[in-house]
Amino acid sequence: MLYAQLKSLPEDYIKSKVEEFLLEDAPLGDFTANAIFPEIRKGKAIIEAEEDMVFAGRQVIPYFFDDTVKINMYCDDGDFIKNKATIAVIESNVSHLLRIERPLLNLLQRLCGVATHTRKYVKKAMGSGIRILDTRKTTPGLRIFEKYAVICGGGNNHRLDLSSGILIKDNHIKAAGSITFAIEKVKAMNYGLPIELEVDNFKQIEEALREEIDGILLDNFSPEETKEAVDFIRAFPTLKKVFIESSGGININNIEPYLTTGVNAISIGAITHSAPAANIHMEFE
Repeated sequence: MLYAQLKSLPEDYIKSKVEEFLLEDAPLGDFTANAIFPEIRKGKAIIEAEEDMVFAGRQVIPYFFDDTVKINMYCDDGDFIKNKATIAVIESNVSHLLRIERPLLNLLQRLCGVATHTRKYVKKAMGSGIRILDTRKTTPGLRIFEKYAVICGGGNNHRLDLSSGILIKDNHIKAAGSITFAIEKVKAMNYGLPIELEVDNFKQIEEALREEIDGILLDNFSPEETKEAVDFIRAFPTLKKVFIESSGGININNIEPYLTTGVNAISIGAITHSAPAANIHMEFE
């Protein structure tokens, strides 16, 4: 079970977001830069890493400028770059460079931070065959950017939104009254999407398996319980090969015991909601 992967950013999305960011930061223009540089004055700016990181953002940089601006890029999305590495050199109008500096750096720092944090988990899971998945615990308004950054970091995307996948969670079950009722109601809609169910005990696992669903999310299971659940699911006589996902409380410090449990994937909200911003700056030459 694999959801659509954001391997590139939609052009219209980048354009609209960049316009939004620039308007937020300079709703009536950049009074400081416009006063100091009323005339057109060319300048050269260098974007530089201030720590080791995984880079994400090559696609977005050009959208902060028009076609007359000269941009030299020195790294690609997904590259691991060292402290002091030059990311890009940009030749443009000085006042425009000053106007876009903060919004551009804010976005790059966020994307590189997510990509770098994701890479740490991916390296931990290397060789296990387990995919590291993101979640919907993203910054409002930045989800597509952040999920793209997860891909740059070597991770995988879980469902993009509530319209792109069926995941029946604990509150759905409580409100519906039972797992069976919830699954039957979803199946009756014929969405054509795989059905995954979040469970927190073995009784729920068995009830779900009898309904022939596509995936099971083991929520807050210990590594020992996870291994037992995987063995139970694999031995259960179902017509489908069930996708098994672990989630809940798994972090960079306790992930290792889960890597030998046999699950297909581990979803980790922390790769987006707790990723520290990467340290990047812009200097004029």
